[in-house]
Amino acid sequence: MSETPFSRADALRIGTVDFVSPDELKVLLDIEAPDAVALNAGGARPFPRVNSYLLIPVDDGYLVGQIEWLTIERSAFPKRRGVQDFGLIDLPYPLRKLRLNPLGTLRKDLGDIDRYIFRRGADALPSVGASVLLPTETQLRSIVESGPRRRVRIGASPLAGNAEVAIDPDRLFGRHLAVLGNTGSGKSCSVAGIIRWSLEQARSQHVSGGRPNARFIVLDPNGEYSRAFAATDQEITSRVFKVGGEAPDLALKVPLWFWNSSEWSSFTQASAKTQRPLLRRALREVKAGRSGADLSAEESKLQLRRYLSSVLISLRREIATGAIRTEESKVGYRLKAILEDLRVKAAAHPESSLNDCIEAVRSAHDHAYHTFSKGAEVVEYYRAFSEKQLEDVVGSLSIAVSELGGLIYQEGPDEDVPVPFKGADLADHLQMLGEQEGVSQFTDFLVSRIRTFLSDSRIRAVVADDALTIEGWLSQYVGEDQAAGGEIAILDLSLVPSEVVHVVTAVAARMIFEALQRYRRLHGVTLPTVLVMEEAHAFIKRYRDDAEEYDAARVCAQTFERIAREGRKFGLGLVLSSQRPSELSATVLSQCNSFLLHRISNDRDQELVQRLVPDNLRGLLRELPSLPAQHAILLGWATEVPVLVRMDELPKHLQPRSDDPDFWNVWTARDDAGIELYRPVEWKAVAEDWVTRQSGTAPADTVENSAEELDVPGQFSGEWTEDARFEPDDDDDDVDF
Repeated sequence: MSETPFSRADALRIGTVDFVSPDELKVLLDIEAPDAVALNAGGARPFPRVNSYLLIPVDDGYLVGQIEWLTIERSAFPKRRGVQDFGLIDLPYPLRKLRLNPLGTLRKDLGDIDRYIFRRGADALPSVGASVLLPTETQLRSIVESGPRRRVRIGASPLAGNAEVAIDPDRLFGRHLAVLGNTGSGKSCSVAGIIRWSLEQARSQHVSGGRPNARFIVLDPNGEYSRAFAATDQEITSRVFKVGGEAPDLALKVPLWFWNSSEWSSFTQASAKTQRPLLRRALREVKAGRSGADLSAEESKLQLRRYLSSVLISLRREIATGAIRTEESKVGYRLKAILEDLRVKAAAHPESSLNDCIEAVRSAHDHAYHTFSKGAEVVEYYRAFSEKQLEDVVGSLSIAVSELGGLIYQEGPDEDVPVPFKGADLADHLQMLGEQEGVSQFTDFLVSRIRTFLSDSRIRAVVADDALTIEGWLSQYVGEDQAAGGEIAILDLSLVPSEVVHVVTAVAARMIFEALQRYRRLHGVTLPTVLVMEEAHAFIKRYRDDAEEYDAARVCAQTFERIAREGRKFGLGLVLSSQRPSELSATVLSQCNSFLLHRISNDRDQELVQRLVPDNLRGLLRELPSLPAQHAILLGWATEVPVLVRMDELPKHLQPRSDDPDFWNVWTARDDAGIELYRPVEWKAVAEDWVTRQSGTAPADTVENSAEELDVPGQFSGEWTEDARFEPDDDDDDVDF
């Protein structure tokens, strides 16, 4: 006869249900229930403990509850079972009670009577007076080790007999993961461990035993992860991109021609009324080829044709709208700028009819141009233009355009298309547009800011690369076919100047996201990729929607908000690591479906985390302030049941470089093992590197090699919105990592 769920009830019973509601159960413990150690459950086990599990028989299985709290209530003397206490006076007596959060249902596996199957949710709740039982070792493991496709082990549960805690990468990465906790609680080791263990398990299960076709991209503001995934690792191959990398192909590059108009606006702090429209126009026209770049004869002819087409279209519009009379100064300054441009272009294109155009523009300009003296100053001004003279200009431009092949109605490509150009050309063209529109007083600051930043060798080292192509960048930073260049790309942002670190981070993340968008459009399937953002609170900050300023930090946060909302549909998973969740964007946090919570002490951070999880799990989070290092609470989509997990150990040489400073060991000149420790001070080398690197003449390996030899952690040096290219669909398919 098979064993029923009630066959061992007496041996495992510890109390009865005293109160029932959909989100909580209260239990009155029996007098005979053990105080500290249970010996009747097949082995000695501590009991009772907060966050451990209990069972209540319901129908053909058990309701699984997690202990939230235990307490003692003073009550009348209890009536023991089978004992008649007639004539005794009731005295105050301590009764033990506890509260359970219902988690799910545990049932026998019909295919294997020695196994149980746990499922979230309860079909039925028990009634008052139902027995409450201790789980057996097998039942405990069935609860913690539940769920399909448990493929990657990350640790063990100390509250469930060290049952194995394993995750499904599709669930963990496909629905976004947030790793939260205080400094020193083990976040970085957990992130590095999850990546490493996932890749090692994938390699062991690979159909041919080869390299996993995986892509992890780590945005590392502190330079921590280069040691965790060192180049000497035989199991995992990584590429570390940093400022002044050891090899040219490992130098961190995010070319400025990758930047879209929103990123340019935030970088230059362009104002919304005048500067941003001109900046977008300048980007379009420079990307259309109207720059001073070296061009072939055919390209130069096309460039002239585009320019003349743009001028012709704008003049026709101003004639049609009557701007020649109502905005004569604007038209006059534009004609003056056109006249200067045509004289330059006529020298380069003597075979064209530009001389006729020059004469027509000069005649129209001089007709309306006037001056008067104001002391020693000569003031320029314009009167209303003659419509006939402007029509003569339009006629001569039409003839010149026809000779070149006809009118091009498109003024240029979209300002957000990544087409190569030089930053100096953008500044020159923006200055010309300001003069042409008569708004130089508004554009001078913008032009000056662009020139100043581009003259900074530290910034130029990151954003200036005319030889790099989109294909080449994606191959390096996202990965080659079958991950031939390695499974992990680490973007070391520690030496990126603070003025551009947010823009560089936003551009890199957006380029990865939009590349995966286009991959799915072309191939019909996704290319699973994981984007890891360390120190997320510094790059995905909360911001006010009604704020007028359009700074780089806000654009960076909006980039990650878009990735969090839409990334799953295109195969991009997001992993965030942060010590200050209260400073993170609420949009990004709300899109994370899995959480790995280390010790959190700050009250505001605890309150935020509690709002992110279901009501009946808040009791579990009360343990957050007291969690020891290497311990965390895993909850959400990645696990069937919320569980306290002790993360597996990473060897010291594979841990991220985030150790606490060894003050005592340095002071006493010995390490914990008693071995003599020497920490040299070489300020000359530091000073030389400081100056030479900032001036752009530093050798590639001076600081980084010294830091690795001395085991010195990297230093953090710093502190998008556009419409989606493709409308995301409404399917709920998860990504198969």
